[in-house]
Amino acid sequence: MTEHGRLTGKVAIITGAGTGIGRACAVEFAREGASVLLVARRRERLEAVSRQIGAAALAFPADVTRPVDIVTIVETAKRNFGGIDVLVNSAAVLIAGTAETLSEEEWQETFDTNVRAVWQLSRAVLAPMRERGGGSIINLSSVLGLVGARNRAAYAASKGAVTLLTKAMALDHATEGIRVNCICPGIVDTEMVAPFIDKVPDPVSARREREALHPMNRFGVPEEIAKLAVYLASDESKWTTGAAFPIDGGYSAR
Repeated sequence: MTEHGRLTGKVAIITGAGTGIGRACAVEFAREGASVLLVARRRERLEAVSRQIGAAALAFPADVTRPVDIVTIVETAKRNFGGIDVLVNSAAVLIAGTAETLSEEEWQETFDTNVRAVWQLSRAVLAPMRERGGGSIINLSSVLGLVGARNRAAYAASKGAVTLLTKAMALDHATEGIRVNCICPGIVDTEMVAPFIDKVPDPVSARREREALHPMNRFGVPEEIAKLAVYLASDESKWTTGAAFPIDGGYSAR
């Protein structure tokens, strides 16, 4: 499904690839010429994305919170595609709550998925990227990795950690040609966000209220985030590392 070729010859691992932003990144990367290893826990979602993309994609069901799965993800990408050039850490969970109302299990699940998995998979691709002469790690943080919000204590804390992990890794690996950047979306129309709109007494009002948080008065769509990820994966961004990119309809500009 190649159309433009900005990523021709590159191999990308994309987590959370069955839905939302991860899925959109997979489709856009393949359209731009990349080979993509699609990673998520739900096989049926991954296989649907793989069928849409075609031969450039391989569905690989795995749980990024399991260290043994991290190893097999990297080995599978190397074995099937010959190496790794790009990692997109998109898998995440969003559990609402304050510091007082969140359970220890909810806090742990948030950090295991949103932070520890990002760290472990990022470090696992460093050696394969060195073998290729460099690479690009793209972390999906959040606008709440830059500013706070009510009832998002664990999520905001985890995404703040992702933002600063991005910057620290960028400094550690800049001389190796390994770039590390993060994207900080506002509210994007995805399956992860939907329950916070659809499962309340007045979904119309809930959506309107959250849209109004953005000066552009709408949610983003996954394809808009994927376009930025393509840029960060491509050679067009060769002098870009350690950056946190808000793409949030003006949310963080207030």
